Formats: sequence, structure tokens, C-alpha cells
Amino acid sequence: MDTKCGGDLYLRLAGIGDTSVCGGAISSVGIIFEQTSWWKYLTEPMRDLAQQSFTLLGMFNVQGSMSNQHDYSFVVFPMAKAYEGFLKKLFFDLGLINKQQYGGDRFRVGKTLNPNLPKRYQWDWVYEKLVAVYRGDEVPLQMWEVWKKARNRIFHFFPDHHEFITLQQAQELIREIGEVMEKALIQCDRV
Repeated sequence: MDTKCGGDLYLRLAGIGDTSVCGGAISSVGIIFEQTSWWKYLTEPMRDLAQQSFTLLGMFNVQGSMSNQHDYSFVVFPMAKAYEGFLKKLFFDLGLINKQQYGGDRFRVGKTLNPNLPKRYQWDWVYEKLVAVYRGDEVPLQMWEVWKKARNRIFHFFPDHHEFITLQQAQELIREIGEVMEKALIQCDRV
């Protein structure tokens, strides 16, 4: 993955930021963006969701200080939803879940990806299988951590624990989702 241009590759590829700073390597924003492994792997509805997050980021970056939201988690939500779809598709393509789990409404990504899931709930657990697929827990743990940060902590309300995020934090979470999806595909020889 190319991070030589300041670590905001996905944001530049989506048209957020100056794409000319990468030594002329980016000639067409759309073409380069579509060349990422994770973008190619997503289904069309997942791409639409990811694009929505990038569009929202672009709108708020252009408006700058004129847009002063209390919480920008709504900018992350479409990308987090695309990430959920990505994970389900990946689990299915790897043979870790069946067609009924993939298409049904009872399969819970967070539960099955949780490395600390109590044994009594592990009947459809994929974490241990992912560790075998990736020959270690580095990638599965990163997948889990990004899931927690960009989905669970952002979209659930806890009375004593508020997760309000700035636009910059939203940008960072979206970048992290893209990076972990890219890593999950690059380091897996079965997809």
C-alpha cells in the first residue's frame, strides 16, 4: 500500500486534498481510486456507501469552518457499513460462513470477530478461523480493532461514555477502514 504521500492516500483518491503532491502519480482521481484492491472487491452497493463517506468528507472539507457539527460520526457511518459488508463477503468467500449466514439477518460480525468471545457463544465464531487463514493474529486483530473504533464505539450510545468525533477523527477512521480492508486482501492468498 502506498503511504509515501502523507498517509491520506484514500482521501486524495476520493478527491479530498491535493492529488498532485504525489509526484504526478495520480493522473485521474477516479481511475486510481478504483485501482485499490478493496474498492475492486466491494460490491456495487458497498462502493456506493464508501463513496458516500468520501463525498461527505469532501463537502465538509470544502466548507471548512462554516460547518461546525457537534459530532461527525455520520460521516463515518456509510464507510463502516461498507466495511461490515466487506467483512461478511470476505468471511463467505473464505468459506468461514455459509450462504445462509451471509445473506441472513441473524449473523453478527462484531460477535464473530471478537477475539475475546466467551466459549458459550463461539458456535459461529470466525476469529479463530481468521487466525488460521492469516497464519497469525495480526490482521484479524486489526480487523477487530478497526471494527470497534469505527463502528461499535461510534454508533452505540453509552450514558457514561460519549464518542463524539471531530471531522479530522472521522477522516482518520475512514482511512483506517480502507487500510485494514486493503491489508486483509493483500495478506490473504485465498481470495
